[in-house]
Amino acid sequence: MREHYKTIVCKNGFTMSVQASRTNYCRPRNDIGPYSQVEIGFPSKREELIIEWAEDPGDPTETVYGYVPSEIVWDIILKNGGWAEGELPPLVVGR
Repeated sequence: MREHYKTIVCKNGFTMSVQASRTNYCRPRNDIGPYSQVEIGFPSKREELIIEWAEDPGDPTETVYGYVPSEIVWDIILKNGGWAEGELPPLVVGR
């Protein structure tokens, strides 16, 4: 099992953790993927695109977001200027 994926840093400075494994809130819940839903954690600012998945919507930068559709991950990255660094688990993206 992979320890964890490095935090995503977007070109405008926005950051978020994107994780997927048998121990994360993702689909499929395994260590292989590709994943149609992932777990996002601890974004650097409130992000409206994921707030409905927040464990604690009252504290949006200190919570986990479970089973977020992989397409939303890309929407957030594009909204924040693109991907500058970090790692993503293998994602299923179908639009």
